[in-house]
Amino acid sequence: MSAPTPDDPAVADGSGDDHYLVGLDLRGRRVVLIGGGSVVTRRLGTLSASGADIHVIAIDPTPTVESFPGITVERRAYRDGDLDGAWYALACTDDAEVNAAVVAEAERRRIFCVRADDARHGSAVTPASIQHDRLNIGVLASGDHRRSARIRSEIGQGLIDGTLGTAVPGTYPAGVALVGGGPGDPELITVRGRRLLAAADVVVADRLAPPALLAELAPWVEIIDAAKVPYGRAMKQEAINQALIDHARAGKFVVRLKGGDPYVYGRGFEELAACVQAGVAVTVVPGITSAIAAPAAAGIPVTHRGVTHEVVIVSGHLRPGHPDSLIDWPALARLRGTIVLMMAVERLEEFTTALIEGGRDPQTPVAIIEHASMPTQRSVTADLATAGEVARAQDIRPPAIVVIGEVAAFDALTGSLGRVTA
Repeated sequence: MSAPTPDDPAVADGSGDDHYLVGLDLRGRRVVLIGGGSVVTRRLGTLSASGADIHVIAIDPTPTVESFPGITVERRAYRDGDLDGAWYALACTDDAEVNAAVVAEAERRRIFCVRADDARHGSAVTPASIQHDRLNIGVLASGDHRRSARIRSEIGQGLIDGTLGTAVPGTYPAGVALVGGGPGDPELITVRGRRLLAAADVVVADRLAPPALLAELAPWVEIIDAAKVPYGRAMKQEAINQALIDHARAGKFVVRLKGGDPYVYGRGFEELAACVQAGVAVTVVPGITSAIAAPAAAGIPVTHRGVTHEVVIVSGHLRPGHPDSLIDWPALARLRGTIVLMMAVERLEEFTTALIEGGRDPQTPVAIIEHASMPTQRSVTADLATAGEVARAQDIRPPAIVVIGEVAAFDALTGSLGRVTA
């Protein structure tokens, strides 16, 4: 019995056998995409990751397609012969006749071809796909793209939140992952960070690491409290470094879970250096830093066109004038842009005084965001001259972020850019 052709009624009405799933090795092999619109935009990422030699032919490619790195783009109409030398082709124009011509050429040349506007009349279909934990997962639903995308999304969510394919001890080889947990909301950790956390044998957690993420861990996971309470109890950094090394050497996969980003006042590089010197493999997973996320959660952009072209993130760990301080406060005061102070609430009046003495306008707007991204988040506003007094009167406590500059007066609800009045 001969194989069905694209004109076979069983294929045309979608009632034929399901497509045969196969993984293509496209490394260095020519792949031709006819068209340069949204469909091509969506396909370029995965095709590029496969290492394919990508050629796009389109009359008017989108800026994203035209500027995509590492591909060849020709601005012209499709011509018969454009698939010469191709291993795989995609017909993605908004002209059905052109797409049909591309498929016809592919048939003659025995090249598998996806037809984006009518999948049933191509010789291949693109599955709804997801990559997770060294798995490539594709879903086909007999041409029902909405269904395949929905099932793909459900599978992906299950893999991310651990309800599907839950990790078991020993899932990952021994080593350390420095993971940024984000500003506090457990949903603001990166996908990769959450995946590695779910696979951990040991978690060394900071005080500011999202506590809800720890509650999701499997019962066999050992949790080490590495909290550093401001002006209070703290696990010494040397002890943290040694814990990472000892557990990794014992064959464990260790996640060092931090709030924010590991490299933004998180001592992440100190821990990496200690592990590398001890011969322990380290992976760094960036996180969303509260220096940017806290203002955003309060409706404040740290930059804004025509208002500020700079943002400086400053540690408030040491007071101005402290012999160990590396901050040039007079120079900072002369800047016109946004200043974000971290770990600064306890000494806020000292910092604002230093800025005013350095020449910053006392009426410069200030916003203070406490417990950013959490249900307990609250924000107060003031100006530079009164910010310390306001923070004290409102009993603002760490963790809190201080934003100084014109953007601190922005009101996301009304769209106002006006200054805060004292």
